Amino acid sequence: MLRDYQDAYGHMLKDYLDGKGGWEIVESSVGYFSVSGGPEQYFSEYDDWADHDKEAMKYVQGRVLDVGCAAGRHSLYLQERGFEVVGIDDSPLAVEVCRKRGLRDVRAMSLMQVSKAMGEFDTVLCLGGSFSYMFARKRIGWLLKKIYGLTTREGRIVARIRNPYVTVLPEFLELHELNRQQGKMAGEMRLRIRYKRYVTPWIDYFMLSPEELEDFLAENGWRIEYLNEGDDGLYLAIMEKEYEP
Repeated sequence: MLRDYQDAYGHMLKDYLDGKGGWEIVESSVGYFSVSGGPEQYFSEYDDWADHDKEAMKYVQGRVLDVGCAAGRHSLYLQERGFEVVGIDDSPLAVEVCRKRGLRDVRAMSLMQVSKAMGEFDTVLCLGGSFSYMFARKRIGWLLKKIYGLTTREGRIVARIRNPYVTVLPEFLELHELNRQQGKMAGEMRLRIRYKRYVTPWIDYFMLSPEELEDFLAENGWRIEYLNEGDDGLYLAIMEKEYEP
């Protein structure tokens, strides 16, 4: 779990909930800094969501695990529609924000800490950047196998992912080449979040093309059931279990 001085993301969410302003700054390992679209996006209502997020809701079924639930916008939307939702986030303040907003079951933990004691899930939801954040290359296979065991026979992963090859930024094109020279995949990088005096630790972040994702899935009992690629490099992937005929 993030300690208070590391919880930049959570402090931004809490400040916004308390009526204060502020934006997070994302710092990448290639020396690229960007300012987020503002905290309000994490509190937005369905009508203001990106098209991929809206479409993702159509594929949610049964009991839901929302990974990296942030301020709870997806979880709350589903809860209001009768779904049983468990939200998890490694930001204690994000969890506090979700509780204040009415999410009934939200826990300060990472996906790696989820156990069978929490029961089976029918949908594992990974929107925002949570898939790339949690499924770093060094643990993607382990986590896919773990989720296989945590989900029902018809269980699925609903994720929004960024294709690293859809970019014209020279910093990221240089990262691709450096990664290749070091025997890494193009979409491997590290980042951290800054907000006021708070700074997260460096986080492994793994972007995958749909073809690369399929390779990892095939090795760990999953397949892509549905794919919707956007022009901006983001794509929605619905992943389901693969069974022997």
